[in-house]
Amino acid sequence: MSITTKNVEHVAKLARLQLNEAEMEKFTHQLNAILKYAEKLNELDTDGIEPTSHPMPLSNVMREDAVRPSWPIESVLKNAPDEEDGQFKVPAVLE
Repeated sequence: MSITTKNVEHVAKLARLQLNEAEMEKFTHQLNAILKYAEKLNELDTDGIEPTSHPMPLSNVMREDAVRPSWPIESVLKNAPDEEDGQFKVPAVLE
């Protein structure tokens, strides 16, 4: 598969980009280089290689969930521009 300047022009139009001729040629060349590299990767023998979602093993690095006391509602609502029934009151976004 090969990218043409017509393809680059089409994608630029979809992205609402205005490219000059030099940029079109540059991007055409760069995209073709990417495709050529992807084709080279397809030549690798991957039989017997287990599919992975990440090259390195990952473990959960988050802290433990611990119950802690929350702030008193009066303190939280002190800085609220408007409150109603112990909750923040915000402008409606739907009619």
